Amino acid sequence: MRFIEEVIVEEFLPTYRSLLAEALRERGLTQSEVADLLGLSQSAVSKYVHGDVATNARLETDERVLDLVERLADGLVDGSMTPVQALVETEVLVRQLEGGDVLAQLHQEAVPELADHGGAFDVHDPDSSVRTAERALASVRRGLTVLENTGGFARHIPAVGSNLVEALPGADGIDDVAAVPGRLIDLKGRVEVPAEPEFGASEHVANVLLAARAAGSDARGAINVSYDPVLVEGLESAGQVAVEFDAEADIADGIADALSARPEATVLYQTGGFGIEPVAYVLGTDAHATAELLRDVL
Repeated sequence: MRFIEEVIVEEFLPTYRSLLAEALRERGLTQSEVADLLGLSQSAVSKYVHGDVATNARLETDERVLDLVERLADGLVDGSMTPVQALVETEVLVRQLEGGDVLAQLHQEAVPELADHGGAFDVHDPDSSVRTAERALASVRRGLTVLENTGGFARHIPAVGSNLVEALPGADGIDDVAAVPGRLIDLKGRVEVPAEPEFGASEHVANVLLAARAAGSDARGAINVSYDPVLVEGLESAGQVAVEFDAEADIADGIADALSARPEATVLYQTGGFGIEPVAYVLGTDAHATAELLRDVL
C-alpha cells in the first residue's frame, strides 16, 4: 500500500523545494535567508541548491510548477507575498496535480492496480470512480460472507447457480456491475464462491438489475435464487413487495412490464416455462443489504 502523500513527499517536495531554493538564491538571498523562508535547515538548503537531492524530471519541467516557483520567489523576495500565502498557493497546486494530473499519474505508476479503474481520478475525491468501485466490490464481498454463513441459503441456489451483484451509481452496462466470476453453487449444502468479485463478471443477473434500474428501480444490489413461494411470502412478510413477470418475455421487457404495474417491487419472480427454471430476483440498496435481507428471512 502506497499513499499519494508518499509520492508528494518523495517526488514533489524535493523537486519543488530544490527549484524554489534555487530561484530564491538567484534573487540574491543567502542560504540562511532561504532556510528561514522555507522553514528548513541551512544544510538542507545547501543540498537543494547544489543538486544533492534527487528530483523528478516530470515535475521539474512542468510549466505550472515552474510558473508557481517564479511567482512565489518574486513575491517572497519583494515582500508582496507572505510565507503563509506561499504555502496556500503551493497546497492549491498540489491538490490540482492530484486530481487526475501528474501526481495522480505518478501514484498510479507506484500502484499499478489503480490503472485497473481507468481514466483520470482524484484519490482524495470522496466520489472518485476508484473509491466508488472499490466500495461496490467490498459490498459484494461482505454480502458473500453473509451468504456463506447463512444456514439454508445453499438450497435456494438454482441449478444455473446464483450471483450477487452491485451496480455503480451511473451503471449503463455489465462492465459497471460488480459480481462473482462464474456463479455461486451449492456444494453439498455449502455455498461455493469460485473467485473474488470483479466488474463485468455477470451477464444475466447484471442485466436483470440494469433492466430494473432502467424501469425506474433505484436498487443497486441484486441476487437470483430459486423461486419458492414460501420464500417469497417470507420476503413479503418482511416488508418487501413481490411481483411476477413473464418468464417467456424478453427479460428487459418482462421486468419493465412488471415494474410498471408495481414500481415499488423489490422481489421479481417467474414460476417457470418451457425449458425455463423458476427463479426470483431480490433487489436491494446494495449487495450487502440484499444478502442481509435474504439472511433475515431464511
